[in-house]
Amino acid sequence: MDKGQYMISNLQDLHYYLLCDELARFGNKVSFLRKLRLGEMWKFQLHLRKQEYYLNCRKDILGKTAYMYHKYMTKKIGIKLGWSIPANTFGPGMCIPHYGTVVVNGGARIGKNCRLHVGVNIGANGGGEEDTPKIGNNVYIGPGAKLFGNIQIGDNTVIAANAVVNKSFPEGSYTIGGIPAKIISQKDSSRFIGKLPEKSD
Repeated sequence: MDKGQYMISNLQDLHYYLLCDELARFGNKVSFLRKLRLGEMWKFQLHLRKQEYYLNCRKDILGKTAYMYHKYMTKKIGIKLGWSIPANTFGPGMCIPHYGTVVVNGGARIGKNCRLHVGVNIGANGGGEEDTPKIGNNVYIGPGAKLFGNIQIGDNTVIAANAVVNKSFPEGSYTIGGIPAKIISQKDSSRFIGKLPEKSD
């Protein structure tokens, strides 16, 4: 996966990412009241996406100031939620449904429409940011799953709860689980994850 493949590169991208994040979290029932009810979780995603926009797109003094503000807010809210998620790691449609520890290495790249749960760790295997997972689109990551090292996970994969994934499963469209992880089912992620709109040109 190209490092820049899932990075916000203009204002249109920002709007698209936020739309996909909304649909992934709320489905077609997006409303102000639902966003208010989720409070800090939705605020985290807003600040994360704006942090990414200003980091990638605005190099002027106002842009740098806005970037520092949104970075600060992302960190502050993330500490309350237990989420440690650096900028430019997730494509559009990220959804974390619950409070609880989620740790992602800054070198990881996770594609569009990923749903992950508490206790997930996506990290390096001692080799720094280059030694981190590259995860495809429409991937469901169950509670407590651990993914680490320079591995590839294909599109439409389900990673079962408490799985330990330290090798690649690039083909995708099945369920992996266990310690260490192996293919345990031919069922893909479509039962957990809905479709998102394609980006318009």
